[in-house]
Amino acid sequence: MNQKKNSHVRKSNFSSQYKNRQKEIEKARKRKSVEAKIQSKQNGARDGETQKKNLAEAYALPKRTVKIKAQPGGGTGGSAPKKSARPQGGYYETVQKPAKKRKGFRGKAVALKLFAGAGILCILAIAVLAVRMRENFFENIKKAVPDQLLETAAKIGEEKEPPVNMVATKEIIFEPHSTETTAPSNLISSTDIEIDGTALTSASGYVPDEEISFLIGEEYTDVDGIVTFRGNNFRDGAAYGTAEMADYTLSKKWSHDTGSLSSGGTVWTGSGWTGQPLMAKWPQEVKAHMNMYDWAKEKESLVEVIYACMDGYVYFLDLESGEATRDPLYLGYTFKGAGALDPRGYPILYVGAGYNSDEGTARVFIVNLLDCSTMYTFGDNDPFSLRGSLSFFDGSALVDEETDTLIYPGENGILYLIKLNTKYDQQNGMLSISPGKTVKWRYYGTRSSTENFWVGMEDSAAVYKGYLFIADNGGNLMCLDLNTLQLVWVQDVLDDSNSTPVLSIENGKLYLYVSTSFRLGWRSYDTAEIPIWKIDAETGEILWHTDYECYTDDGVSGGVQSTIASGKDSLSDYIYVTVSKTEDNASGVLVCLDKMSGEIVWEHHAGYAWSSPVCVYNSDGTGKVLYCSSDGNMYLLNGETGEVHDTLSLSEGVIEASPAVYGNSVVVGTRDCKIWCVELG
Repeated sequence: MNQKKNSHVRKSNFSSQYKNRQKEIEKARKRKSVEAKIQSKQNGARDGETQKKNLAEAYALPKRTVKIKAQPGGGTGGSAPKKSARPQGGYYETVQKPAKKRKGFRGKAVALKLFAGAGILCILAIAVLAVRMRENFFENIKKAVPDQLLETAAKIGEEKEPPVNMVATKEIIFEPHSTETTAPSNLISSTDIEIDGTALTSASGYVPDEEISFLIGEEYTDVDGIVTFRGNNFRDGAAYGTAEMADYTLSKKWSHDTGSLSSGGTVWTGSGWTGQPLMAKWPQEVKAHMNMYDWAKEKESLVEVIYACMDGYVYFLDLESGEATRDPLYLGYTFKGAGALDPRGYPILYVGAGYNSDEGTARVFIVNLLDCSTMYTFGDNDPFSLRGSLSFFDGSALVDEETDTLIYPGENGILYLIKLNTKYDQQNGMLSISPGKTVKWRYYGTRSSTENFWVGMEDSAAVYKGYLFIADNGGNLMCLDLNTLQLVWVQDVLDDSNSTPVLSIENGKLYLYVSTSFRLGWRSYDTAEIPIWKIDAETGEILWHTDYECYTDDGVSGGVQSTIASGKDSLSDYIYVTVSKTEDNASGVLVCLDKMSGEIVWEHHAGYAWSSPVCVYNSDGTGKVLYCSSDGNMYLLNGETGEVHDTLSLSEGVIEASPAVYGNSVVVGTRDCKIWCVELG
């Protein structure tokens, strides 16, 4: 194997079966494309439901189960003892075929000669009717589906391979549980719960007042915009709406200046790490009571960009022009991560500080966006923390609408569940919260110490139903039942992780995609393997992993600092990951991996990237991949082939922050004190 590929890439734990699976995958892709186009036609037809039923019967495939055995082995590099990141079990996918209708009948012979003539006439009439019905049936299909699709579908119908169905449903059967290898006790030695300042004598005695439950990511909010890091509770939606790209170009639309903040001898500039902007198209009734400039209140098409930056300010900008919609809000703390807006459309901002400042210890702010007043803060110098005064909050909040509960993980090692008691009178512009019951959950790892494998959560949580998924600073990927505050399973992810887990429903089953960074000195002082994992969300078992050999610096870690992008529509077979410091400390790669196998589809080499990639789509489902890197460039690539459509230089420094997309507009901040809006053309 050549040096370029072999020194930085380890294949996933699939054996030579993968080559055989390539034919299955390709056939499945064709089927999925056909089915998607057929479905699109049916949705526009007046008799769509009837045609859908007819087509399902016409192209029904046999039930098939695919089993791919996992291979033993694996391990990590460096000075630490080797640990296996490979699964011990197998990977099963089952696709259910629609029931096939019996369509023939056998008439009984008529023996009576008196009725022979009548019987013959009846048979002839039935035959004529059957022919006409058959002609009408296929004529209806031809009207709904192009000829070439019918031809392709007929060919697919002869094949026996299962489809790759990435279509998400609102609810699936989901019963998480641990296995021997993912039992929480393997990695977590203890957990504790505190309610309104009083510790429970037994962590198993927690009973919620109301049950928390989330649907799929697409159901998280009805707000017109981007309301949290990666859009929703699945963390898979950093783009709102569709773009109408014709030439697949990038062009500068506007820029806005930011600044810097000095604290304790450290200078923070511009936008950093996961500092993703938020966007909201506020209703006129809401804007009427906001402290916006008059022109912004009156602009019906206004989409407001809300960006918390490392200079201690929150900026409010018009997406179309970049003009300030109101005065910036100074909170006095550096914001490395992304804030969050209330998914109910309430004008509330939740944002956590990522470092201490001259204003004091870092904390979380809950801001009234009607007048930009601070309604509540929490998290600073929390005595319940096992990390003392360290109170950083780089994660992005979620809010459970039904229970009015704020869910916020902290790098102090505490998960906060706060009953907000929100009251909002839109008509009169009155908004208040009265935080009531506050539940705090903490944990301690079997290998945690003050020097390494730290207790703390620096990423954002993903949630489905009542289960929260989060990686931590100490090499633990945890599944927590939010309604019992009991750990369901814990997987070893080897190192300090800043990569937010991404949920994906595939063939009616829930999976996680996640990776980790490389903390200098924990596993190695030289290089270490950085796995990109696909994990069964029910059990925590690893299904496959693809590894990169990475370098690192103290304070500027290699590996995966970003959050994985999971493709949909034309990109539904792939995930996209930015891996830092692959060939040396300055280089990196954007890799496209096959969801089914973990095999590398293509790579794009550039400067290393902490910024998270984003998938953007035209209205026809055609998808492209966008990402930013430390070389100051933004790249737009073909998601299926890796072809670079366009490159745009935005900064002489680095871009660490993650972009968000609204329609054809991309917004991202840079370390050299700029917020840029880029037009997709």
